[in-house]
Amino acid sequence: MKRIAIGCDHRGLTLKKLIMPFLQNAGHSYQDFGCYSTDPVDYPDIAQKVSQAVASGNFDQGILICNTGIGMSIAANKLRGIRAALCCDAFAAQCARQHNDANVLCLKGEDIDTESALEIVKTFLATDFAGGRHARRVNKIKALEIEDN
Repeated sequence: MKRIAIGCDHRGLTLKKLIMPFLQNAGHSYQDFGCYSTDPVDYPDIAQKVSQAVASGNFDQGILICNTGIGMSIAANKLRGIRAALCCDAFAAQCARQHNDANVLCLKGEDIDTESALEIVKTFLATDFAGGRHARRVNKIKALEIEDN
């Protein structure tokens, strides 16, 4: 099974609390990188922690949750080696993994039903990268990364 880094801001806390037992029941291990209450936090701080954990190789994939998922996606994609995808349905999650080798799933924490959110997570974690012509494209994405010196 997979090692998952998970994190959220205050607007994603409720969904994160539903996803963590789902991960455990599916046999995955996870580490929670925050936040832990509904007190306001800045989502880039959480995105950085989860993305660094994934980029380091200590975790296979990450899950980030904020109000819309957009902020987490933007912040996570700033880190070298991260391909974060905001997925609003299972088909997007499948394509993000198959075609883009996405390694961080971003979810909106509000205005999504639990069943749909868990199906997105399940699909993302169960889908492998297709490789082939998609590998060439992912390599081009990697080539766009700039050293921050």
